[in-house]
Amino acid sequence: MKKICLILPLLFLIAVPLFADAADKAKLVIVAGKPSHPPRMHEFNAGVQLLADSMKDFTAVETHFVLNGWPKDESIFDDADAIIFYMDGKTRHEVVQGDGHRLKLIDSLADKGVGLGFMHFGVEIVPKQAGPQFKKWIGGHYEDQFSCNPMWEPRFDHFPDHPIANGVKPFTIKDEWYMNIRFINDISGNESANVDGLKFVPILVGVPSDEVRDGPYVYPKGPYPHIQASKGRAEAMMWAVERKDGGRGFGFTGGHYHDNWGNNDFRKVVLNAMVWLTKTKVPAGGVESTVSDELLNANLDPKKPRKK
Repeated sequence: MKKICLILPLLFLIAVPLFADAADKAKLVIVAGKPSHPPRMHEFNAGVQLLADSMKDFTAVETHFVLNGWPKDESIFDDADAIIFYMDGKTRHEVVQGDGHRLKLIDSLADKGVGLGFMHFGVEIVPKQAGPQFKKWIGGHYEDQFSCNPMWEPRFDHFPDHPIANGVKPFTIKDEWYMNIRFINDISGNESANVDGLKFVPILVGVPSDEVRDGPYVYPKGPYPHIQASKGRAEAMMWAVERKDGGRGFGFTGGHYHDNWGNNDFRKVVLNAMVWLTKTKVPAGGVESTVSDELLNANLDPKKPRKK
């Protein structure tokens, strides 16, 4: 009996840290949109699974993912520290469907300090549908024919003193990098700012060449005179905000080409943002991960090749 009495407190001391560790984990939810575009483009389902796999060794965050659009069971958002949306946007954006219910739900989570991130087409909405919310949540959004979406290859070689940039080395990569984003209070977005209680920091900034500004853009082809008028100006293609509700947000305009997730620095800056969004400490060297060709080719949506 004496031995049992001695063992039980010992077991308790061992068990408490285990339960504490589980409780201390941040919860991240990544939502993938429905299939769109030709093969290896807008591979939202494969992309979120690749990102979740890349997070598997980062045990401070528990990563969940949702495939093919809005979750059938919204309870997955319960107790989430951060939610990321990687999906088609504009009128097809999953967040603006549901007769306003989804928009109100996400806004209520933001008010509670839940981090929100939107990637690629997911940063575009119709302003009258969700413009104020996106400016509140992440500091801005893509606006049709105010913003533009050329296929180009910026060079990112200067990074801010920010956890999302931890361990990220200079890189250049071709993608459909959106630019001239409609930021809060119409700031240019290429410099840090404090606007209406929102702390705004650009993460990936590059200077488009005159040829890039002259187009063609993906749609509509352009050129747009106001885009041409800003020749020589740097553009933010990823940015982070800290909101006055205590939550965080980020926008990332890359992610059109699925194979770009194979680039270590392209992937790392997003993984860092995912961790930062949950208010978990980002490692000094960033979130480490490896992606094999097998993983890049896994979980792709069945799509028909584009006709030539």
